[in-house]
Amino acid sequence: MSEFLDFLTHKYAYVAIGEFKPGRFAEAQRLYEKAVSTYTKGFKGAYLLQKPGTDEGIAIIMWDKIDDMQDNQTEAYKAILQEMSPLFTTMPNTSFYEVCSEIGTTQPEMSGVAGLK
Repeated sequence: MSEFLDFLTHKYAYVAIGEFKPGRFAEAQRLYEKAVSTYTKGFKGAYLLQKPGTDEGIAIIMWDKIDDMQDNQTEAYKAILQEMSPLFTTMPNTSFYEVCSEIGTTQPEMSGVAGLK
């Protein structure tokens, strides 16, 4: 029964859409990865997307519950965000979304490739 109830539980995605000052995306990416590495409780994964040839990006951070993000805002996390803020052209637009559908892919078996089965 618990497996069925787990199936009914939805994750949440925090989405930030923004643009960095010219040439600052790589630095922002480093700080983003550093900030995400501080997450623990309820954290389910993160993505950072970059529009090719620009400094525009979308950050997507997956959580069990919306409150989990607030619980992960440690002093270390806040310091990293403070360091990242001046890199934006304007502050990003942010929102929470409920994950309504999640579709995974399976990786094909790669026999014969060194180190892979």
